Amino acid sequence: MTNAAIAADFDVKYDIDADKAALIEACGGDVRAALRAALVANAFLEENLEKTLALVSTGFSRGKNRPSRPPAEPEETTA
Repeated sequence: MTNAAIAADFDVKYDIDADKAALIEACGGDVRAALRAALVANAFLEENLEKTLALVSTGFSRGKNRPSRPPAEPEETTA
C-alpha cells in the first residue's frame, strides 16, 4: 500500500478537514501555531508510546513491541 493510499484511507475514516479547521480555529487562525501545536502533541504521544512499550515485556507482546528505531541515548548527569 502506497503512502498516498494510506493517507486516502485515513481521510475516509476520519474527518481530517474538520480537525484541521478546529485546530486552526483553536490557535486563533494562526496556521504556524496550529502546526506547532500538532507537532508538540505528536511528540508527546510518541514519548508516551515509547515509555509504555518499554514497560511491556517482549515476551508478553510476543516480540511485537520491538522499537522500530534505537532508543534515545540517556543524558549524562554530573554529580
